[in-house]
Amino acid sequence: VEEACEAAQKIGFPVLVRAAFALGGLGSGFANNKEELIALATKAFASSHQIIIDEDLRGWKEVEYEVLRDCKDNCVTVCNMENFDPLGIHTGDSIVIAPSQTLTDAEYMKLRDTALKVVRHLGVVGECNIQYALHPDSERYCIIEVNARLSRSSALASKATGYPLAYVATKVALGKDLVRVRNSVTQTTTACFEPALDYVVAKVPRWDLTKFQHVSDSLGSSMKSVGEVMAVGRSFEEVLQKAMRMVDPSMPGFTSLPLRKAGGPPCNAGDKDLDLLLTRPTPRRLYALARALELDYSVDRLYQLTKIDRWFLSRLENIVQAGRRLDSMKCLFELDASHMRELKQLGYSDRSIADAMRVDEMAVRRRRIYELEVVPVVKQIDTLAAEYPAQTNYLYTTYHGTENDIERAGDGVMVMGNGPYCIGSSVEFDWCAVSCVRTLRRSGMKAIVMNCNPETVSTDYDESDRLYFEELTFERTLDIYEFEKARGVIVSVGGQVPNCMALPLSRQGVRVLGTSASSIDCAEDRNKFSALLDSIKVDQPKWRHCPTWEDADSFANAVGYPVLVRPSYVLSGAAMRVATNRDEIREFLEGAVEVSAEHPVVVSKFILNAKEIEFDAVAKDGRIINYAISEHIENAGVHSGDATLVLPAQKLYVETIRRVLRIAGNITSSLNITGPFNIQFISKNNDVKVIECNLRASRTFPFVSKTLQCDFIDLATRAMIGLPVRPADIKLLDLDYVGVKAPMFSFLRLQGADPTLGVEMASTGEVACYGRDVHEALLLSLLATGFKVPHDNKNVLFTVGSMEVKQSLAGYALTLQRLGYTIFATRGTAEVFKKHGVTVTAVGKPSSDEKPQVLDLLSSSKISFAIDIPSRDRSAAELSNGYRIRRAAIDFGINLITNPKLAMALIDALEQIKEVPCLSAGELFARGAPTGSFDKSTVTLLRQECISHQYTSL
Repeated sequence: VEEACEAAQKIGFPVLVRAAFALGGLGSGFANNKEELIALATKAFASSHQIIIDEDLRGWKEVEYEVLRDCKDNCVTVCNMENFDPLGIHTGDSIVIAPSQTLTDAEYMKLRDTALKVVRHLGVVGECNIQYALHPDSERYCIIEVNARLSRSSALASKATGYPLAYVATKVALGKDLVRVRNSVTQTTTACFEPALDYVVAKVPRWDLTKFQHVSDSLGSSMKSVGEVMAVGRSFEEVLQKAMRMVDPSMPGFTSLPLRKAGGPPCNAGDKDLDLLLTRPTPRRLYALARALELDYSVDRLYQLTKIDRWFLSRLENIVQAGRRLDSMKCLFELDASHMRELKQLGYSDRSIADAMRVDEMAVRRRRIYELEVVPVVKQIDTLAAEYPAQTNYLYTTYHGTENDIERAGDGVMVMGNGPYCIGSSVEFDWCAVSCVRTLRRSGMKAIVMNCNPETVSTDYDESDRLYFEELTFERTLDIYEFEKARGVIVSVGGQVPNCMALPLSRQGVRVLGTSASSIDCAEDRNKFSALLDSIKVDQPKWRHCPTWEDADSFANAVGYPVLVRPSYVLSGAAMRVATNRDEIREFLEGAVEVSAEHPVVVSKFILNAKEIEFDAVAKDGRIINYAISEHIENAGVHSGDATLVLPAQKLYVETIRRVLRIAGNITSSLNITGPFNIQFISKNNDVKVIECNLRASRTFPFVSKTLQCDFIDLATRAMIGLPVRPADIKLLDLDYVGVKAPMFSFLRLQGADPTLGVEMASTGEVACYGRDVHEALLLSLLATGFKVPHDNKNVLFTVGSMEVKQSLAGYALTLQRLGYTIFATRGTAEVFKKHGVTVTAVGKPSSDEKPQVLDLLSSSKISFAIDIPSRDRSAAELSNGYRIRRAAIDFGINLITNPKLAMALIDALEQIKEVPCLSAGELFARGAPTGSFDKSTVTLLRQECISHQYTSL
């Protein structure tokens, strides 16, 4: 830290702090003075042994080049990309445009030539990413960093150009030169060329910061986005509006609508709130730009506030001006063909035109297609701008053109992908979509994939017969379905977004394969589904459809708090909350109505201390073919995506399993399910109740398929397309292992976020590991998430809210004590533990002056892991103390457990597993002597001499 301060004094504040050997800008940030630098550097050293102090170049342009070099010194730049946002925002959080739009030819060639020199000088063989900072008013530039590997931008460059970077880089690494590698798109030219683009691509990130309490929404050098989309078109305006709909299908395009919703700042002309939203980068800045242009902010004024290039700002102004002309029209029939085509070329959707005209979206569609004959054309991404014939199935649609590049396939099956990764929809659904596509192709059917996520395998053009890199909207789905004359659409393998379109698509004559659209609607609509369960005599928590706060308050008073507020047609428990009093139920109901305005909100009784059970299955014609029953380690109240899942279930009564199967069979028959589905149950004292049913593949389908060695999606696909399906022979008693799926969280990246769990999902990924028993599997899974099993520092901190949980955890604290751990606890917890015979050191809460102080112990890394269990009913002081302790644990890289059941399971595992079964990734690559033991049968490759050899080779 002292060296960092010296470096900053030489460079001059402000400075950029960057942790070395980090991904996504982890541990980085800007420091304006010495105090901020010390705080940043201290936290950065918690995740890395080295930091770099850089000059502050915020406001400069950021440009990237993807370069390939082979062993014979052939070198090409595959793609150059330009950030819409100025330097200062991590490129993963920035809008990226390819190819660059604002560079002069001299700037482009200078950066290209420099990239080739750098790659040759460093001796890179393979793929390399180079990031530049370019001064906006001169040709001065700096190299920010060089990544001699495939990077996040490499995936974007591959999808943007159609040039398979990873494939070619692998061939080069194996010794082939670029001249000998074929261009897989043209199938006639070599890979030793630089792609030419006759289109423009926009990458727009997806954030989910609103799911977290206390989180800072400022964007900076540390990445916060959880996913991204890529839009392809023939103009910047077209791709930007497309991309904004891809990120959030509820948005019509480039709009200020989110800023004008109830509860936000007024954002009128001259408001400080609006200028602050423009000056300070946040996920809402695009909406603020739309609002500013609506209020006649000039391009020059916006440039001074944002430092976004004037060329981009002028294109945004084009969109807003076209919107004004549209608003001035009195009826739909004033729109002629030229005006309609102009709007579509600027990226306006039928829905946004319908909103302006105050008509139905289908009315706009009918006039556009049948009266004005304005339809999109299908174009190929062929890497060479149509200079050579291309044999590619890589497609997009645009209104900038008159001819289609391809003929319709006919009789293909459309598979709708998952869209951008977000909390609740990640690679699990992409695995499902890809498995579905592969089954279709093995069955001799043409698979037509529609997706917009450049990070996915489903958007690799060689995975399907045709790939449309397009927005997952009602309008575009109908366009492609009608053009291709498809035999049907599969909506049940791509998560919630395609599932939500089942009913509107079906109403327009689209054949939805598998479970009917009406059954999907019945399961998704909370009111209809609860009524169905009542009609077939299936038990569920007491519920009521509550359109108003008064209805919800009346119901809560009748059944007693706590109650669960549940909107319909949502993923990852969006806006779902447990209310413990009148004020909370009013607040939560308003949030639920906002995310599910067109569908009912149901309030149900929340049952405490109940076990949650997952039922994943495949059915055909209302009969279950195969199923998997797994259990959560945590009690109900933690979203299934955040829960630790055990398969096969270890602690379920035989009678409980029988009741689960009986209820699942009744629901399957009533909804006449064909395809994948998931039902969530809660059980308490053998009393089994249904929480919800999803008539689509769930997040757990890949896990159960791999654990049971049976591809559930393969079975489901065969059922949906009408092929014979033979049930797999799954015998749980023959499995000699247990699988545990554990969630991954990004709290370290989300500055200020409170790392607690609830009924709305917060995890951004997951891992799964297998062991000879549940203890070994759990410990391995936690190791895979980054949990560090203590070896030398065996100090554990307990801070527990409710008296009941304190009592239940006291015995586990004794277990840790027997295992050689030293117990620290906050005052109230320590007093209870002492009564149970635990030797414990009491520590002061953040709000007290008592020594030792808990924050001092955490910041000095004297604690190896912390167990912080918040209570449901907490005072303001308890909220503040608990939050500060949890946040400090996260910031200083200390293992944190916030659920009592998971804490108990972990301590049981530490007691049962006498030796750590393997090394964590962090331990394996850490410098110094390797730790852990290697004599367990689970581990066959890791040996002391092997690791020593690896270090010597490096």
